[in-house]
Amino acid sequence: MTSEGSALPEENDDACGDPGTVRPGGRTARVRAAVLRAAGDLLAEHGFAHLDLADVARRADVGKSTVYRRWGTVAGLVANLLTDMAEQSLPRTETGSLLGDLRANAELVRRTLADPRQGALFKAVIAAATTDARTAEALHRFYEIRVAEWAPCAEEAVRRGELPEGTDPYEVIRAVSAPLYYRLLTSDAPLDEAAGVRAAEAAAAAAKAGVYA
Repeated sequence: MTSEGSALPEENDDACGDPGTVRPGGRTARVRAAVLRAAGDLLAEHGFAHLDLADVARRADVGKSTVYRRWGTVAGLVANLLTDMAEQSLPRTETGSLLGDLRANAELVRRTLADPRQGALFKAVIAAATTDARTAEALHRFYEIRVAEWAPCAEEAVRRGELPEGTDPYEVIRAVSAPLYYRLLTSDAPLDEAAGVRAAEAAAAAAKAGVYA
């Protein structure tokens, strides 16, 4: 999602830093946003195996040397993309009940995976993670961040008495998204609202029964 025109100006190395370690402003932020958006578009369109830094630079309308200097490798760029996606994801919803919170989480995951661009992007990254160690590490970190964001929903449910003491909040949240990812990767069945509701209700029922304690 880039505009036509002359390439964004080159940056100096001091402004760039290591991928994902700074939250730059101004021109550096615009370059970073354009490159990450282009990388996501190309991943969704062609997959990890066909992702090329030169193509990303052209799509982002950024100088090729900037992309190579800042990200270095395709795996480094994808790792930075996943870090950015985790940071930009919506915060957790607090409804006051375990089922309400888990339904909100399921709906957020479902909408993301049902989106044509985002669903294709996640398929590409998950496939790449099976063969590329750095992508796998970045993907694991992405999910650690997102699960940690929503785990307090289960922790608060324990305090309210909705869940047994000793319930693992991280396992509860993982149980919500697992069937949605399974459907994305193994089936052509639609990721509709009913699928999200079933995922949330199943996770809540299992948690209440002490499965994750």
